[in-house]
Amino acid sequence: MKTLICGSIAYDTIMVFGDRFKNHILPEQIHILNVAFLVPDMRREFGGCAGNIAYNLKLLGGEPLIMATIGDDSAPYMHRLRQLALDATHVRHVPDSFTAQAFITTDLDDNQITAFHPGAMTQSHLNKVSDARDVSLGIVSPDGRAGMLQHAREFRAAGIPFVFDPGQGLPMFDGDELMAFLKLADYCTVNDYEARLLTERTGRTLEQLADEVEALIVTLGGSGSHIYSKGRHIKIPVAPPEAMVDPTGCGDAYRAGLLYGITAGWDWEKTGRLASLMGSIKIAHRGGQNHRLARDEIAGRYSAAFGDTLW
Repeated sequence: MKTLICGSIAYDTIMVFGDRFKNHILPEQIHILNVAFLVPDMRREFGGCAGNIAYNLKLLGGEPLIMATIGDDSAPYMHRLRQLALDATHVRHVPDSFTAQAFITTDLDDNQITAFHPGAMTQSHLNKVSDARDVSLGIVSPDGRAGMLQHAREFRAAGIPFVFDPGQGLPMFDGDELMAFLKLADYCTVNDYEARLLTERTGRTLEQLADEVEALIVTLGGSGSHIYSKGRHIKIPVAPPEAMVDPTGCGDAYRAGLLYGITAGWDWEKTGRLASLMGSIKIAHRGGQNHRLARDEIAGRYSAAFGDTLW
């Protein structure tokens, strides 16, 4: 059975600033911010949440099915999906638009400033969950606002469990809408910043929000992650990375691990550790889709990090 991944396909233009943002953004001048960063290191990568998650899930041996929208400039990305044998049956071309584009500047502390052009992503509601076949699990990742709302409702109507992954799309929704997502979803995953925003907008604590879903997962970067499930608070350790190169796409790699573990029926401890490992593997490589490990290599890394077998 397949995992339906609703979200963005995007090109990422990634720039590295050879200093720290905090040395150039003065708190007392934030109201008149006018800053330029010299970024001699720049590259273009294949990205987007749906593309990144699908790439990582494929590495694990999962069956990702991408549901996304693309623009007139999508030929290189579609060629890549074919090369990777990633199912693009439900990747829809929207004429007279650009594929979504992210312009990401990273500093030496791995902080990021991102400008995002949604392009064809704003038409994601043209895709219907009901058009996909043989799906046992889904995820609603950052996408067009209307598409995210629609796909969540369609997953619930179809009886397909799904993960709500609002990511950078979270600010598009108010507290009532976020609570509606949680009542529809089976799982929710956010990073620490998104978790704070989620609690502020809903007026609920993390523990209260966790009561709405089977599990609420909060990632904490280099401090690991926490999983709240049925009254339990499970702390997942970080898997030590081989190198700290680029955080772009680490959250998507983590989510692929979650999806694999959920599909496999694993407990949250094992699922969380695999997710942690996928994030640490990704951070040692530039871009969201340039790490290439076989399943047995991933299993070896898992055993080395956690002292347990994976498969």
